[in-house]
Amino acid sequence: MERKLAAIMAGDIAGYSRLMAEDEAATYAELRSVFDDIIEPSVERHGGRIFKSAGDGFLAAFPSVNEALDAAIGIQVGFAESPFNLRLGINLGDVIEDSGDMFGDGVNVASRLESMAEPGSIFVSAAVVRSADRGRSDLFHRIGFRQVKNIPEQLEVYAVRLDGASGSGFRRLTRALHRSRGAAPYAIGLSVLFLVIAASQVPGLKAMTETIADRVTWLSGVADVDRRPSVAVLPFDNMSGDTGQNYFADGLTEDIITELARNPELQVIARNSTFALRGEAADIREVGEKLDAGYIVEGSARRVGDQLRVVAQLIDTRSGAHLWSRSYDRRVADVFAVQTELTTEIVSHLVSYVRESEVAGASKRPTENLQAYDLVLQARDRYKHGSKDKEALLAARALYHRALELDPGYALARAHLGMTYIIDMTQAVSGRATMADVETGLSEARQAIRLDPNLAIGYQVLSFGLAASGDYPGAMQAARRAVEFNPNDPDSLMALAKAQVRFGDYREAVSNAERARRLHPMAPEYYTYVHGQALYAAGRLEEADSVIGECLIRAPQDADCLLIRTALLAGRGDVAEAQVAMARLVQTKPEFSLASERNYRRFGDSPLMDQFLRELSRAKAPETALRSGFIERNTA
Repeated sequence: MERKLAAIMAGDIAGYSRLMAEDEAATYAELRSVFDDIIEPSVERHGGRIFKSAGDGFLAAFPSVNEALDAAIGIQVGFAESPFNLRLGINLGDVIEDSGDMFGDGVNVASRLESMAEPGSIFVSAAVVRSADRGRSDLFHRIGFRQVKNIPEQLEVYAVRLDGASGSGFRRLTRALHRSRGAAPYAIGLSVLFLVIAASQVPGLKAMTETIADRVTWLSGVADVDRRPSVAVLPFDNMSGDTGQNYFADGLTEDIITELARNPELQVIARNSTFALRGEAADIREVGEKLDAGYIVEGSARRVGDQLRVVAQLIDTRSGAHLWSRSYDRRVADVFAVQTELTTEIVSHLVSYVRESEVAGASKRPTENLQAYDLVLQARDRYKHGSKDKEALLAARALYHRALELDPGYALARAHLGMTYIIDMTQAVSGRATMADVETGLSEARQAIRLDPNLAIGYQVLSFGLAASGDYPGAMQAARRAVEFNPNDPDSLMALAKAQVRFGDYREAVSNAERARRLHPMAPEYYTYVHGQALYAAGRLEEADSVIGECLIRAPQDADCLLIRTALLAGRGDVAEAQVAMARLVQTKPEFSLASERNYRRFGDSPLMDQFLRELSRAKAPETALRSGFIERNTA
């Protein structure tokens, strides 16, 4: 092993999986073409070497910062006529070279810069700016300090200006103009303003140039996935003067979140993360930072008899500006119309347009029986997914049954009812559930889907149930459907990530796990475990170790995270520490054994599964359990 200073470039193609799904053969051929004709020649021409590549991503090392910058600019210029959008990150740092591969913080920071870069741009660290030739000072546009995962200190981030304009915002603007003739009259005027501001280099106006580029991109309808507006809906205040009506305000909030999350042009922060901030008197900018949300929806609901008053406002967390506020005075029977108007108005303010089909879908009444709807709100308030409260689960189940007695065709109630049976078995909530309960839950989920074929929660419950019954291919297929119908549901994304690990789609598993954690910044440790497991499977061992370390700092006895930690330690030769971790695991989870791991096939039938079992054996994992237990915790 050799330790040295190197300029590291990390690259990744945005939206590659979507393009592969649309036309696999053509996309793969084009990918090979850009690697052979653009990326590799530019890296080699500037004295660099690609030391790792995986599908649509790569890592390269250069002897100097200036060579890395020249190569990166050359690559992005070459990609201007390509159907792909490439992200690049460059860092100068200390690395360890071993058998041609490179490791260490120097590599990790480059990867983090690439992941936060906009498609078509180059993000670099302050170390790169300081080490570049003095004549290149005009090349960089300061983004500011950013906090990134698994790195304690904030990174000072810069963007590289391309085409002589103000960074990647200009490139997005020109792409939008080329792709959308309908937006041209507005875009031309805005682009002139944009260029004037960029030329003047007035510091106070630089942020405005990026905003203008974003707005034009949204108007053109070609916004990149990672540029979608991120919105968080805070729990609505109950203004009824009756604490017994809290469930109604919470239920209204949850339903607004669900309807917003169906729109693929938004990123919607998970309900559990936003509700965790209830009662905190914090500046709206701080809330936006904590939730990583550009926009906040807050409001109140007052229900008196059959009268309903809802007040809502939309706030830009960066400026604190109120974009709009509305009051709705309706009868309780019109609650679904209020939800539809709210979500449609939010969407219309944050994205370029609202598809007619989405508006129609949002306005569909889930039930005509308002009493059944009220019972479902009470049930959801009574029991939250992940709770070990046996009485709460059984009370919620009874409420769902009562709702279905009033409206047997209420698909949402059936899906949630099914979830109570599956969770009871997989998480041993009541201690009495058997596989028959899983079958009951699956039956309810299938009925829910028959009643509403576009119900995301129905497919989510189906996925959990199929996984619990051992039908892993079916579980992955159902998880994919759940994500299709609700791309902003973190539970569905995590279920899909876990299934993808089992079937060897490691890169997508990492991507989905990271996205789920981004949408649910206050998620339980299970999210951290699945993320770490996916990184371990993908061979990104240092990152996996860091993520699992996060989990064990917060929850030292978490059995799932101890398991991956044991394999990581054994894999890198720290056998004594691996044995200590295994002893902690067995103490926490006496039902653990190598036999159960072989049977569960956490990594499917892949070579990784055999490697995983060997690493556990080196850590002296028991062949048989000290005592019997339930299905693997947190299957759902």
